[in-house]
Amino acid sequence: MRLVRLALQLRRWRPQRLSSRIVALFLGLLLAVQLASFAAVHWSIEGNARLRLAQDLEVGERVWARLLAQRAHKLTLDATLLAADYGFRGAAASGDIDTLRSALANHGARIGATVTAMLGPDLALRALGEATDPAALDALRPLAPQLAEQGSALALVGGRPFQVVLVPVKAPLRVGYVVMGFALDASLLDELRAVTGLHATVLVRPRGAAEQAWLSTLPPAATRELLLGLQAPAAGPDSAADAAGAAIAASGSHALSLAGSPHVVRSLVLIGASADTPAAAAPLRTVLLRSVADAVAPYRPLQATLAALTLGGLLLAGAAGVFTARRVTTPLRSLVRASEQLGRGDYGVAMRHTERHDEIGELARSFDLMRVSIAAHGAEIRQLAYWDRLTGLPNQAQFRDAVRQAIAAASGSGSPVAVVMLDLDRFKHVNDVLGYAFGDRLLQGVAQRLSGHLRRPGDLVARLSGDEFGLLLPGSDAAQALAMAERLSDVFELPMTLDDHTVDLAAGFGVACWPLHAGDADTLISRAEVAMYTAKRKTSAALIYDPASDVGSALTLSLLSELRRALENDELRLYLQPKVALGGARAGRLVGAEALVRWQHPSRGLLQPNEFIPFAEQTGFVRLLTLWMLEASAREWPRLRGLGIHRVSVNLSTRDLLDSELPAKIDRILRGHAMPTSALCLELTESAIMEEPQRAEATLNALSQAGFKLSIDDFGTGYSSLAYLKRLPVDELKIDKSFVLAMEHDEDDAAIVRSTIDLAHNLGLSVVAEGVENAAVMARLAELDCDEAQGYHISRPLPVAELAAFAARWRGGVVQAEAETALAN
Repeated sequence: MRLVRLALQLRRWRPQRLSSRIVALFLGLLLAVQLASFAAVHWSIEGNARLRLAQDLEVGERVWARLLAQRAHKLTLDATLLAADYGFRGAAASGDIDTLRSALANHGARIGATVTAMLGPDLALRALGEATDPAALDALRPLAPQLAEQGSALALVGGRPFQVVLVPVKAPLRVGYVVMGFALDASLLDELRAVTGLHATVLVRPRGAAEQAWLSTLPPAATRELLLGLQAPAAGPDSAADAAGAAIAASGSHALSLAGSPHVVRSLVLIGASADTPAAAAPLRTVLLRSVADAVAPYRPLQATLAALTLGGLLLAGAAGVFTARRVTTPLRSLVRASEQLGRGDYGVAMRHTERHDEIGELARSFDLMRVSIAAHGAEIRQLAYWDRLTGLPNQAQFRDAVRQAIAAASGSGSPVAVVMLDLDRFKHVNDVLGYAFGDRLLQGVAQRLSGHLRRPGDLVARLSGDEFGLLLPGSDAAQALAMAERLSDVFELPMTLDDHTVDLAAGFGVACWPLHAGDADTLISRAEVAMYTAKRKTSAALIYDPASDVGSALTLSLLSELRRALENDELRLYLQPKVALGGARAGRLVGAEALVRWQHPSRGLLQPNEFIPFAEQTGFVRLLTLWMLEASAREWPRLRGLGIHRVSVNLSTRDLLDSELPAKIDRILRGHAMPTSALCLELTESAIMEEPQRAEATLNALSQAGFKLSIDDFGTGYSSLAYLKRLPVDELKIDKSFVLAMEHDEDDAAIVRSTIDLAHNLGLSVVAEGVENAAVMARLAELDCDEAQGYHISRPLPVAELAAFAARWRGGVVQAEAETALAN
């Protein structure tokens, strides 16, 4: 078992070094062979021992039978003495019962018989010995035919096992039989153990009682465990030695565990043996058994010897493996150390073991050749890594390192570090017109101009990429760096003449300073670049970095990363802007509302849609926002209906229209809140429809068939044709506020609004005007027969909680009266 545990530990150990692998291979192969041999020997010994035990039990059975036969013969001779006694024969012939009983008792006491009796010629009982229990008659009567035929038998008398013999009495003719019974005692089992080495237990099963042990050579505890084991089902063949187990079972024996030790057991039925009666049900039986450990004990020295040989072989194999591994790995370790030196850039030490003529020598020579080659190319690599080959200036990598070093050096003194970035204007045009070769010469001329205007030691100019250059000005603050950038900008105003071509130069300059604008080198370079591109956009010569010009991108990234959490944390808020009818019986009354969204950001406060909706549309996240709007509107529908609002408008984006499953999603939301489809109006822009007209048209047809009202939002600002307007299943046009706001003073805008209303009505569509800012505009829209209006004159977008108060005020007539008056005028 120790070897098995060692094997498992070796299996878990995964050596990483080559020497360890070599040693592990030597040890593993030998250990595998030895373990296989040890296992084969072990199972062979175990199987042979069990088979030998089965044979010993068969021999023990025969010895037990012989002992019983010998004892029966002895007892028969003792009974024959009584049967041959003259006085006893006379008493038997004369029928003197008292004499017979006395003689039976006296002779039985002399020879140790506890049961004595006299039977007649017809085997009928004539007399019992004086010391014999009359109840023994019941046990002896069934045995009479067997005793007459065989001369001896075993019987249970009073629940005790007896060996009974029968001897005829002649005077001179047969006048009867003498029967004598002798109790089985431990001496017989001891004799069996002395001869065979087997343990034996005599088990009796009195009528109507459980089986119990009468005699046993085992200790009491083991005897009780044996009795329990015999009452349990017999175990099958041992899986560790199946062939031996099958042979044991075939011989009539079976395995049994006593005190944790396996034993082989054989049951011998003494009374009641038959083909139909199992041994466990016999009134009297003897159980022979022996421990497997006792049978295997003679082989233990052999196993110990084999284990010692295995251990010795492992030690020898380990020593041989270590020796071989050292022969192989010592030069390899030398090469490893040399390669580490190469990794550190030390190419001056030649490789060892190059004089060897084996594979290791070839490897060492290859390493040495590599060392020489790397040393030859090292300078060229460093040149390529840190210098620009076209201009001879430091490249981007060296510039970044120089900025880091300048910041580190300035950290102790507190002096500033400035970075100036510049990018040439119209350089691509120069390449396209005059060719790339001319462009390269132009870059070389720019590099010479920049280098010629650096006066202080420590200042550095580098070519970063393409037509972009960088200047490092240690010790310069923002004002000094900006002054340098402006001087260089003046220098760039001088044309450059190359190959009879005069080129006007211009560039945009950006300035950033440490620690004012950035805390590290990369951020400093990045912010100088932001300032440079800002200067190019504003057509300024040079600009200092302004955080306001860079905050947009950072804010965008932050908002996009937090938008998903806004949905999860319930940070979105539903706002509603009321709509009022302008004509008909409901003129001036509250009829609908447009659903809008606001974001209650935990740190930035309330964000308007234009601060996050565009980015949501770019990323596709707007689909989730649309579903949230629909869910929130449907959830508030019962309250809105009670306020007189019969329809809620929700905006759809371009990505929403490309979702073929949108109608089913909206239907599920409305059914979940018992909101009818007629109470929902879906607003979409012309640009959203025109991005992919066919897919958008398919989605709109599905929505219209489902019963939803469709509205074209911001009508008049897009580029859609009237043909599409005719084909699309829309129900409403919403005039963009850019036309409504100025229609009071601008007749052109008023004409556009009037034409749009007429067009919509001719097509059977209703019209909504947004951006109504005053009563005059609202009255003008009513004159033009516009159906509905919304805008700040009516109400700003309101939270749902404030909408009830507005509706109450509106119904109270304070605002409504003004609106109706305006409409009447």
